[in-house]
Amino acid sequence: MKKTVWKLCIFTLLTMTCDLSLRAQSPQNPTNNEVLKAQTVAAAEKKAAHDAAVAEKYKEWVSTLPPERQAWEKVLQENLGSFYLPAHEADKLAGKSNAWDYVQDDPKLPRILLIGDSVSRGYTDATRRALAGIVNVHRAPANCGGTSYAVKKIDVWLGDGKWDVIHFNFGLHDGDTPVAEYSSRLESLIKRMQQTGAKLVWASTTPRPDDPKHGAKASSVIERNEAAAEIMKKYNVAIDDLFTAISPKVGEYQNPPPDVHFKPAGYEFLGQQVANSISAALKGGNKPPPTGTGIQL
Repeated sequence: MKKTVWKLCIFTLLTMTCDLSLRAQSPQNPTNNEVLKAQTVAAAEKKAAHDAAVAEKYKEWVSTLPPERQAWEKVLQENLGSFYLPAHEADKLAGKSNAWDYVQDDPKLPRILLIGDSVSRGYTDATRRALAGIVNVHRAPANCGGTSYAVKKIDVWLGDGKWDVIHFNFGLHDGDTPVAEYSSRLESLIKRMQQTGAKLVWASTTPRPDDPKHGAKASSVIERNEAAAEIMKKYNVAIDDLFTAISPKVGEYQNPPPDVHFKPAGYEFLGQQVANSISAALKGGNKPPPTGTGIQL
């Protein structure tokens, strides 16, 4: 009798366990993965709805602007992409300044164009502050990325206006580009920019930490800076050696590894360096890079 009762208890326990397991995996009782997936989808839908509302309000705001400012915002809409455009729209609705602000030129002052990736975007406002009342500082309407993207978009970035100085950089996004290919594209970009008649200033690429997870190496920046320096010497392009300037302060100014970007104080430092190089270019024209910059020529 006792054995029968024990068998019945064990059978009942097993049945209940199986039942609970099946219920946990049923549509009425989703697994943790299913819950997480549903939450992710809901968050994405909420963000999409929010971005759509912001975009609609932004379009309304653009419609209130003078024609020349509307034209600039249209260029941004066509070039900033799905990552940067929503942020720009939100900034404008909040009345915040950013790197892609419309620049109302003072016709008595030189016009400067900054071309570069997100690090360049980061120091744009600092450069403007350092050169306020001295030059008109414009920025290419994009995160300019690597050389493969640049050769396709350079005409858009240069626009139709006259530039006195073009300060440019490509490097972080070319870490996987063979050096020979990187150099070839860089040469073609220099030739195109020289057609504008502007004085050119090359910014050496700022340091990057090793990133084993994504296969990025600090040495990739050094290799491409060295290759770029040779090209700048060949075409008599001045060098703004940001790599050497910021390297001793990387621990203080750069975000924790593996991030390649900088803290606000880092961008202020870089912006001042860029402003100094632009001022030097305006005073002295295009000169070969000075010796002792830290970049081997």
